[in-house]
Amino acid sequence: MRKVVRSFADLQDPFLAYIQDIVYATMTTVDKRNRPRARVLLPIWEVRDGVPIGWIAAYRTPVKVAHLARNPHTTISYWNPKQNAVFADCRAEWVQEDQEVRREIWELYRKGSPPGVGYDPANFWRHGPEDPKFGLIKLEPWRIQVLRGFDLSSVFWEAPDADDEQVDAPVPAAPAVEHDV
Repeated sequence: MRKVVRSFADLQDPFLAYIQDIVYATMTTVDKRNRPRARVLLPIWEVRDGVPIGWIAAYRTPVKVAHLARNPHTTISYWNPKQNAVFADCRAEWVQEDQEVRREIWELYRKGSPPGVGYDPANFWRHGPEDPKFGLIKLEPWRIQVLRGFDLSSVFWEAPDADDEQVDAPVPAAPAVEHDV
């Protein structure tokens, strides 16, 4: 069964419950040849003005920086052995200059958002939210799917401006590459 909801409030409880249960997520980006690259991270989430916003504390590795600079669209996916899953298709951006936001999200990680999801970032970035190695990615979902495993029912939510993202626009073909054999 597939259900679409207009208001995130109609999806918020199962979304947050699955995230609290699963905790870790896979973030998938694409490289300059449109090949996927996945890594396991621990996003936190909050709801502002009825809309979900995700945050990822991460090192600014050359791969993540290059991928998000070229294509800021990413999928954050959660899965557990009960076959429950969450897929959040997002626009991602690095937040480096806004120290107030960095401090706020640092504290959200420390306390957990939702509760039970987070950690003490000082274990990785000893100089606090001002640490130059502390990278922060903001996630603005344009589509979220929550999949219940026991009956494979899905509930979808799309942001009101999701069409502005041209989410189904064709992706240019990757250039041909010669390989040594």
